[in-house]
Order: sequence, then C-alpha cells, then structure tokens
Amino acid sequence: MIVILFLLMAVVIALSGTKLSQISDRLADRTGIGEAVFGGVFLGAVTSISGTVLSVVSAYNGHTDLAIGNAVGGIAAQTFFLCIADILYRNSNLEHAAASKTNIMFGILLISLLAISLIPENLPELVFFGAHPVSFLIIVLYLLGLKYIKLAQKNPMWFPKNTKETKTDIPDEEKLNDKETYKLWISFVVLLVIMAFAGYSIEKFGVKLASQFGLSHYLLGTYFTAISTSLPELIISLAAVKRGALTMAVSTIVGGNTFDILFLSFSDFAYRDGSLFHVFTSDHKYLILLTIIMNTTLVLGLIRREKSGLANIGIETWVIGGLYIFGLLALI
Repeated sequence: MIVILFLLMAVVIALSGTKLSQISDRLADRTGIGEAVFGGVFLGAVTSISGTVLSVVSAYNGHTDLAIGNAVGGIAAQTFFLCIADILYRNSNLEHAAASKTNIMFGILLISLLAISLIPENLPELVFFGAHPVSFLIIVLYLLGLKYIKLAQKNPMWFPKNTKETKTDIPDEEKLNDKETYKLWISFVVLLVIMAFAGYSIEKFGVKLASQFGLSHYLLGTYFTAISTSLPELIISLAAVKRGALTMAVSTIVGGNTFDILFLSFSDFAYRDGSLFHVFTSDHKYLILLTIIMNTTLVLGLIRREKSGLANIGIETWVIGGLYIFGLLALI
C-alpha cells in the first residue's frame, strides 16, 4: 500500500506539471516576461515546491541524508532530463536551437551557489537565527543573481547568433482579458498547493519505504524522491519541446535547478541540531561536485551551440548523460 501511495503521489506531481506547462506558457506571453525568465523563475520555483517541502520536512525530522540527497540529487536528475529532451528534439541540438543568454546566466549562477555550499565545512559551525551564515548568503546571492539576469535581459550587451535552426521566443498573438488571466493565476496557485501536499506525502511514504526495504535515506533521496519530485520539470520540458517552446524547455530545467539549491538553505533553517552544512558526508560532497561538472558541461554547450553531433545529439548531452549514469552508479 505504501508503494502504491508513493507512486500515486509521483503521478500527481507529473500530471500537475503537465498542466503547469500549458498555463505557464500562456502566462509568460500574457505578462510579457518571456519564456526564459518565466520558466526559470516562476515555473522553476513552483515546480520545485514538492521537492522544497520534502527536503524541509526531512531536515526538520532529522533525516539529513534524505534532505541533502533530495536537494542535490534533484538538480543532477533535472540536468539529466535535458539529455532526454535533446534526444527527442530531432531538428538539431537543443542547446543550439534554444539560444538564450538568460539560460547561460542561470547555469553560471547555479554553479556558483553549488560551490558556495561546500565552503562551510572549512568554517566554524556557527548558527544565527537557526541557520549557518552561508544559508543567508546563498539566498541573498540568488536574489541578486535574479536581479542581474533581469537587468541583462532589459539591456543586453551580448546576443546569440541566430541560425535557421534557432527557435526564438516569440509571444503568441493570443490576447486574454483580465478575467481570463485571473483564472490562469488561480489555476497556477491551486496546482502549487497540490504539489506541495504531494511532496509532503512522498517524504512520509519514502521514509517508511526506506525502513521496510533497508534502504539508506541518502540513496532514497538521491534516486527515488529526487526523481519523483523532479517529474514536473521533465514533463514540462518535454511538453515545451513538443510545442516548440524550446527556450522554456531549457529554462525550466536550469532555472528550476538554480532555485533547488535554496533547498539546502531552507533545510538548514528547519534542521534543529546545528548547521546542516556540517553534516555533509563525502557522498554529499561527491554528488555536489558531480552536479557542478554536469552543469559546467551544460553551460559550455549553451555557449558553444553545436548544431548536431553523434546521432544528431550534442556532445554535451552525451557527456552529461554519462556523468549522471556512471557517476551515480559509483554511489551504490
């Protein structure tokens, strides 16, 4: 029964993510924010709500391996999901077609925040207002990064070269009245609540499953809950590719990943026995470093913009896929 309920919550998250994909694309056009920023900020944060709740509740209950594994494992899984999207997009390399300076900046911000999470182990275990100072630093730098990205979008000093394979973010011509827009936002919030509940439930069911099957909380978080709570990003990315919204397909992943690093800060506030960063094990640090390498490869691919590679799949997709599969196998 617990297995069934666990899978049921994963399905709820996946279905909610599919609907969010449709609503978000319309809101991006309606608000004039654009697919890259809307997908990276709003959609990335909302689709991560289930993972946020899971990590925070886990940390509060003292299940630090589950909280950390779910946070970083989710980032690694979602980066790997871009490989699946690239494989399914047959016209050209997805990183080439979805040319966006915003996505590159999100990727660099993510790498920086992941690196900062490794700093506390060399600092005293200080706790202010329930968290280590680095937790505050990560949140502040995330917000400053968003502001910097927004400024760069308004007054760009660099443009990607357009080719015949490039799919630019052109808003649809659909015009919605205020009442229709209001309904979209209501649906957006309702789906957010549903996904938060599903994330909370998966934490409860997951801990029970780990106990019954003798599975460590770290592997539970890195593999099962991380992938389960990341299903919206996969669904949205694939749905966006199908609709031709390639910029949103990539921004949902990289923007969601950048928000997901905040899981560690939020979990640190919830953890009641000191600093969460000071319970990092060698496995935790290994996973963070692996994720940094994966996202560095992704950013290089977004800058290089190879049109096609082996089997019409970009070289960065092959590298990221190999790092994820063989890198995580090394943890077992």
